[in-house]
Amino acid sequence: MSETVAHPRRAGLSSTEAQARLARAGANRLPPPRRRSAPRRFVRQLVHFFALVLWTAGVLAFVAGLPELGIAIFVVVVVNAVFAFAQETRADRAAERLRDLLPQRITVRRDGRRIEIDVADVVPGDLLVLAQGDRVPADATVIEAHGLLVDTSLLTGESAAATAGRGEVVLAGMFVVEGEGEATVDATGAQTRLAGIARLTTLTTKPVTPLARELHRVVRMIAVLAVTVGCAFFGLALLLGTSAIDGFVFAIGVTVALVPEALLPTVTLSLAWGAEQMAKRQVLVRDLEAVETLGSTTFICTDKTGTLTRNQMAVVDAWTPAGGARIEGSGYEPRGEVEPVDPGTGVALARLALAGVQCSSGYAYPSGGGWLAHGDPMEAAIDVLARRLGIDTDTERATRVATTRFPFDSRRRRMSVVVDGEVVVKGAPDAVLPLCADSAAATAAVDALTARGLRVLAVAHRSVGDAALPTTADQAESDLRLLGLVGLEDPPRDGVDVAIEACRRAGIRVAMITGDHPATAAAIATEVGLRRHDDPVVAGHDLPGDQAELGALVDRDGVVVARVSPEDKLRIAQALRARGHVVAMTGDGVNDGPALHEADIGIAMGRGGTDVAREAADLVLLDDHFATIVAGVEQGRATFVNIRRFLTYHLSDNVAELTPFVVWALSGGRFPLALGVLQILALDIGTDTLTSVALGAEPPARHVLDRPPVTGHLLDRTVVRRAFGVLGPTEALSAMVAFTLSFVALGWRPGEPFPGGATAAAASGAAFVTVVLAQTANAFACRSSTRWPGALGWWTNPLLIPAATLEVGVSLVVLLVTPIADELGHASPPLAGWLVALASVGAVLGADALDKRRRRAAESPAEAVAAG
Repeated sequence: MSETVAHPRRAGLSSTEAQARLARAGANRLPPPRRRSAPRRFVRQLVHFFALVLWTAGVLAFVAGLPELGIAIFVVVVVNAVFAFAQETRADRAAERLRDLLPQRITVRRDGRRIEIDVADVVPGDLLVLAQGDRVPADATVIEAHGLLVDTSLLTGESAAATAGRGEVVLAGMFVVEGEGEATVDATGAQTRLAGIARLTTLTTKPVTPLARELHRVVRMIAVLAVTVGCAFFGLALLLGTSAIDGFVFAIGVTVALVPEALLPTVTLSLAWGAEQMAKRQVLVRDLEAVETLGSTTFICTDKTGTLTRNQMAVVDAWTPAGGARIEGSGYEPRGEVEPVDPGTGVALARLALAGVQCSSGYAYPSGGGWLAHGDPMEAAIDVLARRLGIDTDTERATRVATTRFPFDSRRRRMSVVVDGEVVVKGAPDAVLPLCADSAAATAAVDALTARGLRVLAVAHRSVGDAALPTTADQAESDLRLLGLVGLEDPPRDGVDVAIEACRRAGIRVAMITGDHPATAAAIATEVGLRRHDDPVVAGHDLPGDQAELGALVDRDGVVVARVSPEDKLRIAQALRARGHVVAMTGDGVNDGPALHEADIGIAMGRGGTDVAREAADLVLLDDHFATIVAGVEQGRATFVNIRRFLTYHLSDNVAELTPFVVWALSGGRFPLALGVLQILALDIGTDTLTSVALGAEPPARHVLDRPPVTGHLLDRTVVRRAFGVLGPTEALSAMVAFTLSFVALGWRPGEPFPGGATAAAASGAAFVTVVLAQTANAFACRSSTRWPGALGWWTNPLLIPAATLEVGVSLVVLLVTPIADELGHASPPLAGWLVALASVGAVLGADALDKRRRRAAESPAEAVAAG
């Protein structure tokens, strides 16, 4: 019989009292997430370390009497900030559209009447009227329950629905999957358990991303180098008799010239490109740096329900006294195969399935081209089994209506109905089998099904014929005959096993961290290949309190940690990070929020996740699929390698740009400057930016997931050697040869003073166009540090050839349009200059080919993979 209890306050609060309590307690809303305002987030893009270096360079340009240079640098910083801010704001808005945690309306009793109010108006002491499909809006104590079954997974991670009887507590965020009841509100808004878990996310500071650390290191090195070289040139200028003011201005020009102004927008655009590619693969990026962080991941802590599994219960095995069957099919889709293990069991299976449907209120229904569950997912799975056996369950429910129903409760752990003179009972095997006279053979079947981690329900019946219908559950549930057993599971998603194996090839450890039962968690982990025979299964209450011991316990591939609390997940993330891992943590529930915030990269679910989880996450999986994480890892690794590629590209250019100043200095000022500061700015911003952004869009290499994560510094030995020892010197030599031969072609001879005016401008134009064409070749050379460009396919990066073409076109405009050329101090070069400039393309590609051949002979395959 359903539970009912009288309560002295069944009339609920009066409207006057409710208003008074609302004024005292405040609206029933979760505290808003602690988030920077839009202006502060925009300012943050203007004041990080690299931006500050560029601001300083811009100010120094004004001091040096180069306002055009200063303005251009300021524009670069502001435009980059606007772009990064817009990208992250767009991601935030996309995440906000996914909000679905609390309902908008709920039914309560007030003034003795049932009324519907806004969830925000629920107050402590309100009497909630809960029914199937309601989201519990506040923490409350149940005072009346009619088969009340709630889904607690968003708070606990437990995938099975739980009964909520009289005196038991239901928490904000839980979902009523079956039955009805009434509950008195104990806490609202910030006082709920839901809010308490959400607050845990504010107790930790988001770790600095690996990319941020590396960029800070690179920028510091470049800044120190630029200042050091600038100071050296200031001292040299003084030794050469230059006035202190002129020497200072000259040194500032050199310093500013060495700062790669285009590096900042290139990094931002590369990350944005990676974010766009991830979006195409169902990954929403909320923080641009998370693109690269995912590629650096060494340990993934994954949830079970909805990530590794479909979050759709399914009957996968059935047993009857006549024989059993294996069931194949996908989700709640009725199409599927039922394969009897023994012949002649079809009738018994159909009877079992039909009885299960009669004793259920949940069912599957078509929606939007697919099928969804209404009510208890396990009952919907039984409905699907019946449909797969050819039973028209819609007709059965419409024509054979139960005349008496005894709902499920936590004491009996079963439910029963009377339909057409027949009692049908469904429940836990240990609650049903003792009531059956013929259940001995079923015990072994139950053991076999539970050993596989399946949830097992027993179905039994008896005929009441013309006898009086039972009026109590005890009367109905006696002298039963067992119809059979159904084994259910939340089946793994397609492709999860392949994705986990890909993680292992990629050197990434994977652990399951779940609030579910250890046996269920272990079974799924084994089925998808995450857990192997000897991998441990640990319950949350057995985790050591010492962080070092905890880290040693969980720092292994394939470990399963079940029945974990939010605090446990948080500690696990901290312990793994303390052991040097870059940790990715997945989650969908409120209970996952703190750990998502603590991890190096938090990954929330887009379809089945909560707002709290998404707010704490860096990435959101729009399809909730573990395999999507692997796709994101691939793109993230490609992004890291791409940043190395265009860093090599930029630094090679800096060598070519610095060389004229070095030659000038070594000649004691007698050899003229081949390039001026404004020309260098035109190279850095006007031409190099396009091709470096195209390099940032280089697609992932085929082998990127066949090796451990790329480690080491962005500015590693390979980048330094290629930029400063191969590509940069080749460009620099080509530019200086073009500069010198242009003087010769225009009449200058060694030993004579260098002419100025139009001759010097033409020679400078030759140096300028040589650097442009050499950098164009360099862009293709930087696509790989081991393979020559033709082997990669010229069009495999569809952005590079258009970008290189546009770069050359822009440089020709800058060189040949007289007003612009006069402003930069150069002119169209003589024929000899053009020939050297064209030859520089072959020189760069030739030097690159020789370097790659030498490297392939000297390095291991793993080293080649790491460098890209």
